[in-house]
Amino acid sequence: VQLQASGGGLVQAGGSLRLSCAASGRTFSNYAMGWFRQAPGKEREFVAAISWSGGTTYYANSVKGRFTFSRENARNTVYLQMKSLKPEDTAVYYCAAGDYSGSYYPKSPSWYDYWGQGTLVTVSS
Repeated sequence: VQLQASGGGLVQAGGSLRLSCAASGRTFSNYAMGWFRQAPGKEREFVAAISWSGGTTYYANSVKGRFTFSRENARNTVYLQMKSLKPEDTAVYYCAAGDYSGSYYPKSPSWYDYWGQGTLVTVSS
């Protein structure tokens, strides 16, 4: 699976952005998807995850209520709608795909098999 993330940019605090991640190569609906982020000098952290069907979502406490993760399997694309952005949301955001094989750890980076190249989100104060 090849993943292409887009939609990052510079936004003022309180603003919104929508990230997209387009997948190609295999049956998209077989994969659970996740978003992670990495700020300068920090480790990569979980942001959000969505199940194969889109029926279940998971969010980090820091983004719950502000971010919405959705998927459109017909377009092989997932979206992360980010609202009420804060300077601490500044990071490179990565999308990831994981193939279910009997266990599912949506918040663990090591569970995911494929990663996109990342898109930079900068929130100014």
